[in-house]
Amino acid sequence: MKAVYQPYYTKSESIVKYMIDMLDVKNGMRILEPCAGDGVFVDALNSKNLNLSIDIFELDPVAIKILRNKYAAFPNLSIHSGDTLTDHRLSSYAKVGGVYDRIIANPPYGAWLDYEKRKKLKKLYPDLYVKESYTLFLYRAIQLLKYNGKLVFIIPDTFLNLHMHTKLRKYLLTHTKIVEILIFPSSFFPNVSFGYARLSIITLEKYVNKTACLSNKFHVILGFKNVDDIGKMQKAGPPYLKTYNFKQKDVYSNLDHALFISDDQNIMNLINNSKKRIGDIASCVTGIYTGYDKKYLRVISHNFANSKRFLLLNPDKICTNYLNNNNLLDGLDGKATFIPVVKGAGKERYIKESKWYIDWSSEAVMHYKKDKKARFQNSHYYFRDGIGVSMVKSNGLKAFLLEKRIFDQSVVGVFPLNQELKYYLLALFNSPTTAKIMNVINPTANNSANYIKKIPFIEPDSSTLQYINERVNLIINKILSGDTNITNIEDELHKAIRDIYGF
Repeated sequence: MKAVYQPYYTKSESIVKYMIDMLDVKNGMRILEPCAGDGVFVDALNSKNLNLSIDIFELDPVAIKILRNKYAAFPNLSIHSGDTLTDHRLSSYAKVGGVYDRIIANPPYGAWLDYEKRKKLKKLYPDLYVKESYTLFLYRAIQLLKYNGKLVFIIPDTFLNLHMHTKLRKYLLTHTKIVEILIFPSSFFPNVSFGYARLSIITLEKYVNKTACLSNKFHVILGFKNVDDIGKMQKAGPPYLKTYNFKQKDVYSNLDHALFISDDQNIMNLINNSKKRIGDIASCVTGIYTGYDKKYLRVISHNFANSKRFLLLNPDKICTNYLNNNNLLDGLDGKATFIPVVKGAGKERYIKESKWYIDWSSEAVMHYKKDKKARFQNSHYYFRDGIGVSMVKSNGLKAFLLEKRIFDQSVVGVFPLNQELKYYLLALFNSPTTAKIMNVINPTANNSANYIKKIPFIEPDSSTLQYINERVNLIINKILSGDTNITNIEDELHKAIRDIYGF
């Protein structure tokens, strides 16, 4: 049931105390805990003896039973078994502009939402990415706040940058005054496996005037090494903590209203003021997903990462002349129907060996086109000459030639409109310069086509382009000949990119 409710209870005294302090409750206030869990925030609030009226919502029936037993003797606590996101009473509160003075929560992250519920939520929250539950809770809670009411939430920090949350950020920046955001490692929650590297605590106030919201200033604190650092901030604070100050109007003006955090102003200026981006000079798309990789993928050996759970491919099943087929997107007939597929895993740059193969029989391709889980997406880019960029961001970007092979959803296929730029883009994506840019645009562990599109593009002059093309070609020839000693040539390429971009 945890996959449905996805609760992560807040057990840290430092975090609870900080959040309660930031909530700044006053006598007689009406408070909402929209996903109460085991009641840790309710306990802290109730202990203040401030005649608070607290509405408690919880969806998990096991947790509801515990809460009702725990708080049976407290008439100021109202416990509701229901879904905060869809509850009709809460919807009526939202329609009148909110009724709560304060809202505090640690909402579920990444909770499984079945397809019917997603449809319902999409109708209720048409501007939001409904697959991510915590952003829905944040938006809903702001709706339920009175004007000048305050909210404190602990949530993943991905809402600050991810493309899918652009509209949420616009709403936050124009309907609230952000007070403070803390960003810290998710490892502060021991023995819990998150799909997020970092969490955040956001404190904000609901406000009616857009101009006043955009004029607001707030700060972001990060660099926490252990959870007790949060409790030390109100004193001098550990010296390794870093504070960044922002104006909401500046964040609002950023690309996709994203909160970019960097000590390098050159990177910030380039991201926000670039006249051209990769998306302007190339198509950036995600590749195929079979819906059932263990059935449709094969490997040539078990000597590389993530290969052991896949079946070995009989070489007789490999089709070597598949590019000669005129109806390739309909699949292949005969006994040899497996063709190479490029996956993002691995450390290779520039050239990627064909280690993975996909069943490209007519029957398999029909499955990819019709199966609900499979994605035969962007198929007109299959078998084209382009660049693959790994979706997994580990030690910088990893880019390689696709060489007219099919690519799967762990790869972003980049297809320059001008093929003369292919080697330049290959050098650019593999450079430390671009890694720095991407770490600001999207500090999470994964890339997607939308983030690759946002990378600023500066075109080199013809002599520099020729210089870069020659060195990329030299690297490719060395790798193909078995010589992997390319460090000196790569250093020359990195310097050339630095000279073009300025860092």
